[in-house]
Amino acid sequence: MKNKHVIFQDWGLIDYKEAWDRQEALFADTVNTKIALRNLQTAAAGNDGPVEELSTKNYLVFCEHPHVYTLGKSGKQEHLLLDEQGLKDKQAVYYPINRGGDITYHGPGQIVSYPILDLDNFFTDIHLYLRTLEEAVILTMAEYGLKGERYPGYTGVWLDADNDKARKICAMGVRCSRWVTMHGLAFNVNTDLDYFKNIVPCGIDDKAVTSMQYELGQQVNIEEVKKILKHHISVLFGMEMI
Repeated sequence: MKNKHVIFQDWGLIDYKEAWDRQEALFADTVNTKIALRNLQTAAAGNDGPVEELSTKNYLVFCEHPHVYTLGKSGKQEHLLLDEQGLKDKQAVYYPINRGGDITYHGPGQIVSYPILDLDNFFTDIHLYLRTLEEAVILTMAEYGLKGERYPGYTGVWLDADNDKARKICAMGVRCSRWVTMHGLAFNVNTDLDYFKNIVPCGIDDKAVTSMQYELGQQVNIEEVKKILKHHISVLFGMEMI
């Protein structure tokens, strides 16, 4: 039986490493539970006993991070344009991590979302998963009069994706094992865009990065944006949020 119940947690402003460790714990627990349940079902089937339909838990986490740069498995370290002293001067830290994608920045005023989902409970298609997360951001932006778009060949959400003014507002990078996901998206709401000048964002050196604040010319209520984004993720995935 598919479990579409999703446990929502807002971790607030949290150190990146602490959040990563908490993510890894939830991810590992879900994967290990899934393996154990499959083994139980296989054993029951082999004994000609009743095969009980068992399910795993799902989580949707929102948070913000202090200034941090993270580099995905396929990224290049030279895309970080700061040395150790430069990181200290910017009061930022740096982590190579186990998601896909290249380098990105997280900081205050940015909604970071970590869905830790067993996609067997929803759909087992990683490309559809990414497109669905993008769609949730696009629909959220639309409620503020902003036209979010996809850029062919890239993940994430952009504005003016079809011309030389293309600029990225939401970066994405995920990890998936046994159809269990972690990491996710980073949506620039009131983000300090100067921090992106210290990297080659997502390995793309000829496109700008933007935020809702920059596009609208004023600060945005980030708690309101969280509620809207949470709603659209819930509807698009058919979640029952708890």
